[in-house]
Amino acid sequence: MSSGNDILDMYLYETGGLLEQLEETVLQAERAGGFSQEDINEIFRIMHTVKGSSAMMELEKPAEVAHRIEDLFFILRENSLTQEQQEHLAALYELVFRGIDYFRGELERLAHAAPLTDNIDGILNSINALAQALSGEKENQKGCENEKNITDEAMTAGSTAGEETVCKDHPCRLLVHFDEGCGMEHLRAYMLVDAIRDFCSEGSFSFVPSDVEFNPASAETVIEKGFLMGFADAKSRDKAISVVKAAGSVHSYELQGDVPTPENKPVKDAAAEASAANGPKAEPNAQQNQAEVNHKESLISVSLDKLDQLSAIVGEIVIAESMLISSAELQGVRMDTFSKNARQLRKLTAELQDISMSLRMVPVANTFQKMNRIVRDMSKKLGKQAQLVLEGSDTEVDKTIVDSIGDPIMHMIRNSMDHGIEDSPQIRQALGKDPVGTVKLSAEDTGSEVIITVSDDGRGVDSEKVLQKAIQSGLASADGEYSRKDILNFLLMPGFSTNSTVTEFSGRGVGMDVVKQSVEDLGGSVSIASEEGMGMTTTIRIPLTMAIMDGMELSVGDSIFTIPISYIRQSMKVEEADILLDSGGGEMIKLHDRYYPLIRAKELFGIPKGADAISDGILIWLESGDISYCLFADRLLGEQQIVIKPLPPYLNSFDIKDWGIMGCSILGDGNISIILDAANLYAAAGKN
Repeated sequence: MSSGNDILDMYLYETGGLLEQLEETVLQAERAGGFSQEDINEIFRIMHTVKGSSAMMELEKPAEVAHRIEDLFFILRENSLTQEQQEHLAALYELVFRGIDYFRGELERLAHAAPLTDNIDGILNSINALAQALSGEKENQKGCENEKNITDEAMTAGSTAGEETVCKDHPCRLLVHFDEGCGMEHLRAYMLVDAIRDFCSEGSFSFVPSDVEFNPASAETVIEKGFLMGFADAKSRDKAISVVKAAGSVHSYELQGDVPTPENKPVKDAAAEASAANGPKAEPNAQQNQAEVNHKESLISVSLDKLDQLSAIVGEIVIAESMLISSAELQGVRMDTFSKNARQLRKLTAELQDISMSLRMVPVANTFQKMNRIVRDMSKKLGKQAQLVLEGSDTEVDKTIVDSIGDPIMHMIRNSMDHGIEDSPQIRQALGKDPVGTVKLSAEDTGSEVIITVSDDGRGVDSEKVLQKAIQSGLASADGEYSRKDILNFLLMPGFSTNSTVTEFSGRGVGMDVVKQSVEDLGGSVSIASEEGMGMTTTIRIPLTMAIMDGMELSVGDSIFTIPISYIRQSMKVEEADILLDSGGGEMIKLHDRYYPLIRAKELFGIPKGADAISDGILIWLESGDISYCLFADRLLGEQQIVIKPLPPYLNSFDIKDWGIMGCSILGDGNISIILDAANLYAAAGKN
């Protein structure tokens, strides 16, 4: 059996997933103008599952809230809404969203071992009032009484769960075993039943234990003996097999009982045929069934902590392999067998690294879908009309990064809704725009990084207003000259806001600087582009993974640095005559008919040794977001897979990141290489 913590983790994970599914279903229904029968059935099943799993966890109040929301959709499922009752749909949407927020809050409290909400009278009263409005008090009470009677009957029938047999009218049987220790086995069994009811009518199949819906104790029977289902014919059982295959935590299934043939002659079940060692050759049908008996679920859930441990170990293996092959004792020694084995080791290490990284990659779809709710709520509260367009939701990123980009994306969406989209549809129409504003959230995988953009077709940034606010805040000088790009960058400053009054969404000094800080913590960068009256686009660039990457090693004097390959566009040798000076005395170089700043790493970091003459070193053309420049170093040492190691925490007090340093890596000879961040390195050079 699983430990209590394992069961709690499973409850948090599965309930969180159900809430996301519920929210998306309600959002789609609201956009469509009502609930379809499929929507109602799905929501009913979701709340039924949340109710049962919460009850199993002895969470009485969440179970009660789920039960009452389930009652609402029981009413909708059994009775079509009249024209007069349609007016209650808006209240129903709001109430379900309120329920979702309640459950998410409780899950957050459970995850942090905090006390749960004690008073749920407010939400229960709202649910009860809406239930009475939808069905009338008398009918509502009758429905609850009927459900109680059904429950009582099921509990009575379940008292002999261990002794029951499936109905004789259902000879085609399917015995399902769940993964050991998966938890909530009775609810997993009922979810199978609930899905099978979509194509099997009442009375056409039966199952044991029959009380899995109501009796948590039935989980013990399922663990010990499995979950047995009986069907009237093989066709229905075959459909059920597809449901079992798609279900989670199914260890195996077994076919039992007779399969009626067209001549009504029973065929022995596959398990019996296979167990007869010296018996006759099995029928083809039995051979196929036997193959299905051996089926095992091919998907499992893995703790992120275990994946973190795996990544750490793989990183150490990469370092150890590099140190072994680069050992000074082997330099200049010719050993053909060793070289061959070393190449094979490097190949296997690279494959292991790729597999371990792929295990951590998940699509950004869930994070993106959550933004629908943000746009929906803000549209209603701000009196605006807006739609969210999603692109590239299937783009995959490291799980740690996906978990970290939710807040930055939320701030970007809220900024577009609050500051970007015009205050009313009428204003947009007067400007010749569609009355419904558009906020687009997109993701693109470039191979080395993911580019996420949030754009809107709103009013854009008022440069003069932003500059005046920057001057008032002491961020800019009244007599200074600032380009539009410089002015847009003020929006990323800590505490900067153009709103003069505090609202629910802005004016508290918490804004786009949160985006910048969060993204930079992930090793990414942020840039803003806007044209007044045409909207604004915020772009963030983040690495696909933060654990291992390809880097280029370079030397400056006795120091060794590493630059991620994704930043490098080109390296080249140039002469002094190729270097130009700008009006401020800064060095520039012309590449492809454009001029780029030149930064000398030796001067920036105060390194005593190293090349001074341009002809004695090498230029590396770097690009990060909209920043592009050339870095001067002594020489390139070669490409190397690097394992990113964080710098000691005490170095944070020295603002290391502001000097373009994002971490360090251990080289094959045991020395340490400093990993440079292209964007922050450029910013550091501008300050010095």
